[in-house]
Amino acid sequence: MQKNTIRPVEPADNRAMASVIRRVMTEFGAVGEGYSINDPEVDAICQNYRGNGYAFFVLEQNGQVTGGGGIAPLQGGEAGTCELRKMYILPEARGQGWGRKLLEICLQAARGNGYRTCYLETLNRMQPAQHLYRSFGFKPLDGPLGQTGHNSCDAWYALRL
Repeated sequence: MQKNTIRPVEPADNRAMASVIRRVMTEFGAVGEGYSINDPEVDAICQNYRGNGYAFFVLEQNGQVTGGGGIAPLQGGEAGTCELRKMYILPEARGQGWGRKLLEICLQAARGNGYRTCYLETLNRMQPAQHLYRSFGFKPLDGPLGQTGHNSCDAWYALRL
């Protein structure tokens, strides 16, 4: 019997989640300068998503972390704005509705933390992700918000919560 769940990140998930992030970003050619694959938090997700205004969740399938995503205050952004960060799902876990469930949980966490806007950055070549975001009401923006340092991203979205 398969056991699939989305749960809060734990310290033991750091290595697996870093692997998910690196594998998916490499799959989409999102390596090099200006991509979140280089963020120091990648290797310590659990420790970097603790405290007020932060939340991170992992998708676990049969004891293996196959995806995750979280929210955090938007660096250099307006008060009341969070950023959807590090939301990636491995290819073998896609197409099963897990992205939708993970995004719902992240947005619930954003609302629960008092955020009024959720912002995200992505790539034009990540069309399935953009379709998911639009289906939740995210609106495309003309340019980036805040100071994330991810200047290689070329698609930006925001959602009023």
